Amino acid sequence: MLKGLGGLGDMAGMMKKAQEMQTKMAEMQEDLANATVTGESGAGLVKATATAKGELTALDIDPSIFNGDDKEVVEDLILAAIKDAQAKAAEKAQDEMGKLTEGLGLPPGMKLPF
Repeated sequence: MLKGLGGLGDMAGMMKKAQEMQTKMAEMQEDLANATVTGESGAGLVKATATAKGELTALDIDPSIFNGDDKEVVEDLILAAIKDAQAKAAEKAQDEMGKLTEGLGLPPGMKLPF
């Protein structure tokens, strides 16, 4: 069809693939905003829930940890649960990105911005 135009036929195919990837990327972003992960600390005494994009959405604290002068322990458990949720969110986002780029022929582990 575009034989007389040299490499422009390949360029059109690349542009189409880029548009498809952009659409899939937008869908993935929406999916990540709606998916949730839960991080825990203190054997489940503190649970932090976040979107797969890392936005904290809920915090559940077992009342049994509020004993006397344990303020620093409680703060540490809360921070650990939030960090766990954020790590799980980053892992889920990376997994989803890997699925998206799998069909593009990019090297494994190549990070794309989003």
